[in-house]
Amino acid sequence: MSNDYKKDEEILGKAYDSKLMKRLLSYVKPYRKYIFIAIIMNIVVAALGPVRPYLTKIAVDDYIANSDYNGLLIISLILLATLLFQSVVQYFLTYFMQYLGQKIIYDLRSQLFTHIQKLALKFFDKTPIGRIVTRVTNDIESLNALFSSGIVMVFSDIFILIWILGFMFFLDVKLSLVTLSVLPFLIYGTFLFRRKVRESYRDVRLHLARLNSYMQEHITGMNVVQIFNKEKSELKNFSSINSDYKKSNIKSIFYYAVFFPSVEFISSIAIGLIIWYGGGNVISSTLTIGTLFAFIQYTEMFFRPIRDLSEKYNVMQTAMASSERIFKLLDDQTFVNSPEHPIKLNQIKGEIDFKNVWFEYKKDEPVLKDITFNINPGETVAIVGATGAGKTSIINILTRFYDIKSGSILVDGIDIRKINKRELRKHISIVLQDVFLFSGNIRSNISMDNEDISEEQVKKAATLVGADKFIEALPNKYDEIVMERGATLSVGQKQLISFARALAYNPQILILDEATSSVDTETEALIQKAIEKLLVGRTAIVIAHRLSTIQNADKIIVMHKGKIRETGNHQELLAKKGIYYKLYQLQYKDQEITKSA
Repeated sequence: MSNDYKKDEEILGKAYDSKLMKRLLSYVKPYRKYIFIAIIMNIVVAALGPVRPYLTKIAVDDYIANSDYNGLLIISLILLATLLFQSVVQYFLTYFMQYLGQKIIYDLRSQLFTHIQKLALKFFDKTPIGRIVTRVTNDIESLNALFSSGIVMVFSDIFILIWILGFMFFLDVKLSLVTLSVLPFLIYGTFLFRRKVRESYRDVRLHLARLNSYMQEHITGMNVVQIFNKEKSELKNFSSINSDYKKSNIKSIFYYAVFFPSVEFISSIAIGLIIWYGGGNVISSTLTIGTLFAFIQYTEMFFRPIRDLSEKYNVMQTAMASSERIFKLLDDQTFVNSPEHPIKLNQIKGEIDFKNVWFEYKKDEPVLKDITFNINPGETVAIVGATGAGKTSIINILTRFYDIKSGSILVDGIDIRKINKRELRKHISIVLQDVFLFSGNIRSNISMDNEDISEEQVKKAATLVGADKFIEALPNKYDEIVMERGATLSVGQKQLISFARALAYNPQILILDEATSSVDTETEALIQKAIEKLLVGRTAIVIAHRLSTIQNADKIIVMHKGKIRETGNHQELLAKKGIYYKLYQLQYKDQEITKSA
């Protein structure tokens, strides 16, 4: 686990942070009426609970003591009506709060996902995927608990305590003070509990982060684990991490197991004091038996919100920590910004100019150095060179996945920084070596669910690249289910689908990045025929290790350590007997050795 990741997960958060809360409440504003209704219902529910002991007091003192059956029946019906009314109000309160929570979480999660989609690839280069997924799922869900049962319900508990204290002091001030004499012990225990739980919560979060990180990494690399027979050793490592997580949770549970019985014990002491002091007053006829019963009920009711507030403290603390991480992500400004007043592109010819381009992923570590070249409309240009020469970086900056440090890149004479990113990318399609397919079906993976691409266009694109042969052989043809990352399809089949996808968007500029390096010879021959059709009338940039696949390119650019070393067609570069010649000779010898073997 990286230090940045660990540090991010260590964010514990205050139980209450005014700045974070103010920002969280901005998401509540569109639903102010629901909050208002919930607060009103909270006050009503909070009052109805303490009313019951008071009604019990009346029943005992006024009707039971005087053997008034009619009066007892009436007060019993009033008590029943109070219970029913409280149940109805409680139902609507719970419904409103859950509804409010879900609406706010929906808005926040949508905003977070939209923001993530806008972030530049530079952000994803340095951020673990597991962390991003955790933000959109676990951390957002923590806020759901805050909105649905946290903020407003805290007020509910406070209102209940206020109502109880009001009724208690109204009935008997001295007995109220005797009852509350145990509060210092309760307050001390609560503060101690909060501190211990805060520490254990930090441990739980850290061990959970380790567990998630380990799971993500090893499930993703399961084929490597299995091929090297590392199942037992990885299970041992996982068991160790899992054990630490279990221990931290048990430690947290221990504090709850001590705190809640302690509250019950203090509550019992308070009831004992009421019976001792109040019972003596009943004997001396200075207190009614009904008041004594009411105080016992009030005491039991009084300690219940105290326990609830301790739970709400953890909900609040978790939410504060989660919101801090969420807002940290929302505040991330790793963008490739579009211009405020972009130049519109309706139709483009496909001319590309790189002029003195410098580019770096890390500061002061350039990967492209003073790159200058021109591609005419309809030309096919191949870029070759050793691994790390900067070939893929040229694609990354042409598509504005990254911004250049200096120089300029022009499309049809227009600097791409003056063009809206979405508008620019409409005219470019890329076929990568590592094809990514989404869960869905073959049709949706070709059209990318673009409503402007008809089923006829999907089939036409598949037919042109030769993908129709294997698609038509599938049981459900274009409706065949595609599993995550195309797990049920071969490498060649996935590559053909990616070609069909690129063609379906009818781009003027086509980029092929090692598009045939992972397929077998038969599929490669099929793809080469498709490429010939694809390239007609389009500007194309082809990156390839297999030099045999780019011999017919109009121009070949040879790169070495971030610089252009040679430019020309296949025959011209061979005649120079430079870097390209050496690369060709190496591949030719490898082919000869393979044939002789």
